[in-house]
Amino acid sequence: MAGYFRTALLLAAMTALFVGVGYAIGGEQGMVIAFGLACAMNLFAWWNSDRVVLGMHNAQPIGPQDAPRLYDMTQALAQRAGLPMPQLYVIHEDQPNAFATGRSPEKGAVAVNTGLLDMMSEREVAGVIAHELAHIRNRDTLIMTMTATLAGAIGMLAQFGFMFGGRGGNGRSNPFGPIGTILLIILAPIAAMIVQMAVSRQREYEADRAAAEITGDPQGLASALLRLEDYKQGRVNEAAEANPASAHLFIINPLSGLRMDGLFSTHPATANRVAALEELASRMGPPDTGPRIPRPGPRVGGTQPGPWSATGRRNPWG
Repeated sequence: MAGYFRTALLLAAMTALFVGVGYAIGGEQGMVIAFGLACAMNLFAWWNSDRVVLGMHNAQPIGPQDAPRLYDMTQALAQRAGLPMPQLYVIHEDQPNAFATGRSPEKGAVAVNTGLLDMMSEREVAGVIAHELAHIRNRDTLIMTMTATLAGAIGMLAQFGFMFGGRGGNGRSNPFGPIGTILLIILAPIAAMIVQMAVSRQREYEADRAAAEITGDPQGLASALLRLEDYKQGRVNEAAEANPASAHLFIINPLSGLRMDGLFSTHPATANRVAALEELASRMGPPDTGPRIPRPGPRVGGTQPGPWSATGRRNPWG
């Protein structure tokens, strides 16, 4: 519940920032125009987000005949989460990662990279899938669209400020004066981006918590996060680097050079997420199966094969 309250507080802060900056820079008319344009653009993006993001990462749909163990696991976890079975996709990418998309639980989709399936145990994969199902159940695509709409509107207001010299929508002078106007134009979009990233990080913590409840095994997800962080090093996700706007969708930040829990990171530090899961595990008690969190071991041939490659094939669908 605290996670939802923090998200609501951040959204309220973004709304207040929009209203304050909008009135100062664009006046009432400028606020309405900027908000309308931002809503139109982000409504289109939200309605088509699943197809767009799956296409930009070249995700391929898979069914029960392609990866029966993965499909059965996802179906069982979806039932535990109270969700319909999402469409499963695979991305042929060595960097281990996964993401969820879809504007509603009925349109949900989960995509996993081949790098993840090649090196993770079944317990760890279950934690990752549950995390993505939690995003679908929490309607995080809608929440992030709301923050993107407000952030985009604030950015447009800043552009209006440049074009109209900081005068209000009725031709009145800006009460902050020329220097204050310049500072607003520069700092308002940065502040909006900081709040947007904070919302994204908060949703990751909330999805981790929900995933632990779905599986009943916080340590399985914690182990998966450690392994994902370890094995993404040195593996560049070219599609994510070319489309950084999709980075917030992934369970681990796919971009290089953004590993700290800083203001402009879309994800919390992995160590912080693991610590939160360990604390949750201490409250929930030991899982029914599995030892204490296994730390990632040394790389053997670049990967540690999981149960998906038990037959000697690189992937369960190849």
